[in-house]
Amino acid sequence: MPQFKIHHVTRYTYEVPVRDSANQIILFPVKDEFQTVLKQDLTITGEPAVDIYKDYYGNEVGSFMFADAHTELKIDSKIEVVTQPRPLPTDSVPKEEQWNSLQAIRSQVPFIDFLKQESCDVVDEIKRDTQVGQYLKVTPLTAAQKLNEYVYQEFQYIKGVTSVETTPDEIWKLKAGVCQDFAHILLVMLRMTGIPARYVSGYICPNHNGMRGEGATHAWVEAYIPNYGWLGLDPTNNCFVKDLHVRLAVGRSFSDCSPVKGTYKGTSNHSLEVGVSVSYEDGHVQDDHATVLTAQPNTNGLQKSDENSYRRYLEMIQQQQ
Repeated sequence: MPQFKIHHVTRYTYEVPVRDSANQIILFPVKDEFQTVLKQDLTITGEPAVDIYKDYYGNEVGSFMFADAHTELKIDSKIEVVTQPRPLPTDSVPKEEQWNSLQAIRSQVPFIDFLKQESCDVVDEIKRDTQVGQYLKVTPLTAAQKLNEYVYQEFQYIKGVTSVETTPDEIWKLKAGVCQDFAHILLVMLRMTGIPARYVSGYICPNHNGMRGEGATHAWVEAYIPNYGWLGLDPTNNCFVKDLHVRLAVGRSFSDCSPVKGTYKGTSNHSLEVGVSVSYEDGHVQDDHATVLTAQPNTNGLQKSDENSYRRYLEMIQQQQ
């Protein structure tokens, strides 16, 4: 039973004072038989009252308002959590029976959202290139595992070439990205085979062997396997999710699970810095991971954080071709 201490800091810095900052945070780890939260300290600039509620997918969500003029907003979360190992499916039921079970739940409310494709124009191209029909000839568990491996092998892990707004179409054409991009592509593939799949946000904790995404916010996928339930698959590392992943939220995609999002009144010129550190109970600390983004106003006047590095990288690839 590994025990981790996770420190997650989000800091917005504004060029001039802003006000009326309304925010939503999903920084509260899931509490179930596989994950026990021993302690959480949450500190926010201005010490606003945080209203906590459960959303449609069962995630704990906090909302708060900071009305006073301010040039910085810092959200500081410190967590101590214990995780339990997860047993894997036995996969002993005949494959025809399992696929029939998945067909029978397609119209059931708990699964409808997790079978519906997000906006994606390359579904037919993905079906052709992956030869999706071959995955229907094995059990859903084997299909999910093979698709997880496909994403791991066919996509390059490159930081900075995508943003949170990058679409599955762009990810597919680029064949590169980070954990959330790998997760979004795997969601498309699982759903097209008829396997319900949901996006998971959280942290991947250090195992001293080196895993992509260690010590930072992380994303992976859960696939619904008949006679078992939701099985965690990490396409970034080509592994099952066991006791080194700490879950924060589940949803259809990143937009349902964003750790912090909000609005404010004031300048569009601001910077966002996110830092995460993870340590074992024995004090071993994984190096901090921090990302600094400079916000630029888009054409409709809304604020967003976007390095535009994906566009530059894609143009470079196109020029090389």
